[in-house]
Amino acid sequence: MTSRTILKESQIMKIHYVTGAAAIFVVALHIMMRLVVPFEQSLEYDYIIANYKNIVYILILEAILVLISLHGFNGIRIILLELRQSRAWENMVTVGTISATIGLIAYGTRTIILANGL
Repeated sequence: MTSRTILKESQIMKIHYVTGAAAIFVVALHIMMRLVVPFEQSLEYDYIIANYKNIVYILILEAILVLISLHGFNGIRIILLELRQSRAWENMVTVGTISATIGLIAYGTRTIILANGL
């Protein structure tokens, strides 16, 4: 019986590094966008809802959601794979982290869409 893998572990690690670096960039961009507004105004309900009408801001939030989710759950996957070494454990951890990633991204995207009033 042969086992097939879609990606080699080295490719997964490259994705991990790229998502980490990209997340730093996008979060920095998000913070810079927040710094141009006085703090008190940035906490007002109307201002927050208005942000969700801005397509650039929505794309930045979605990018943060996807990048941090992928990077974070892959990091958890790597830690869990270090705990035990077996094919069944690896498959269970991989399926679990992929499922959790998809679930978190779906729920976060739903929240962004609902806040946008769609």
